[in-house]
Amino acid sequence: MQVRGGSSVLAVAIVLMATPMAAAAQETVVAPAPVGTYTRAAVRAEAPTAGVRAHHAKGDPLEGFNRKMYAINQVFDRVFFRPVAMVYKAVVPNFARKGIRHFFSNVGEPLVFANDLLQLKPKRAVKTLGRFVVNSTVGVGGLLDVAKTKDFRLPHRDNSLGDTLGHYGIGPGPYLFLPFLGPSTFRDLPAGAAEAQALPVVVGSPFDRAEFRIPQAVLTGLDLRVESDAPLKALTASAIDPYATLRSSYLQDRAGRVAATHGARGGGAMSDPLADPLADPLADPMGGSGSATPAIAAPGTDPLADPLADPAVAGAAETPTPEPAPTAGDPLADPAAGSAGSDTGASPKRTASPQ
Repeated sequence: MQVRGGSSVLAVAIVLMATPMAAAAQETVVAPAPVGTYTRAAVRAEAPTAGVRAHHAKGDPLEGFNRKMYAINQVFDRVFFRPVAMVYKAVVPNFARKGIRHFFSNVGEPLVFANDLLQLKPKRAVKTLGRFVVNSTVGVGGLLDVAKTKDFRLPHRDNSLGDTLGHYGIGPGPYLFLPFLGPSTFRDLPAGAAEAQALPVVVGSPFDRAEFRIPQAVLTGLDLRVESDAPLKALTASAIDPYATLRSSYLQDRAGRVAATHGARGGGAMSDPLADPLADPLADPMGGSGSATPAIAAPGTDPLADPLADPAVAGAAETPTPEPAPTAGDPLADPAAGSAGSDTGASPKRTASPQ
């Protein structure tokens, strides 16, 4: 999650103050949970941890502090943020919300372009630049996402400074959760703050003006909350520990995005094996022996069994059609005895009756 506007200074200050608080928080003993519940807090309270530092999840050394910040954020979200976002969803039509979303996404395309270049991906950078030009002109300043249509085939691809740092081997660092900002890491938080200042510093007006930055932060925040409402419910509805579930989902998503920056060769290798095995097995049985395909198709329908008999016997195509007419016992004997056996078995019965 990116840090926008002047909130980056506040975020850094909170991080600096949070470090000693988090270290002290891990030394405290958590009160026992109510009877009948099974939580991480209950296990820590009941375990004999006197004089032993509390454990934390891998990659989350500030877990005690992060959990407190998560609890504060949940209260704020339930009391204020989500209700306001739902009002925004009810008042603003869907097409208008999409237009606002596309506009601010198009504003961020130059940053995606810059990170494409930093990751030495010229082809992807050209596509990003083409997407920005198309949406800025034909898309009415980015209000319409024309570039993703079949006429241009230039969909949006996320890329950020945090992805670039991870691309060159800089690890995410400790996990961090801050109210109003959500989940992040020690790598992604300052990277997002730097990106938030890129356009105001490099371009200047109107990106450095409060008239632009405040609506950008409010509208993008509300739209993000609206769009993430259903996924958040699905993610945490059945979770025993919603905090841990959200943390795992975020870290996996970030790791996947960083891995995708190296995925140009991996994507090609994945596409070839998927196409080759599908084509080869279809050609091999036909070229080697026709028994593989007929074995599956023969019990289903007779027309699929006919081409199997045609290469062996020229006139065998006529035998399968009269077989369904006789009784159930005749077709069972006919394939075993061959075409000749069917004549001998049927003729005695028909000639005996007139005699």
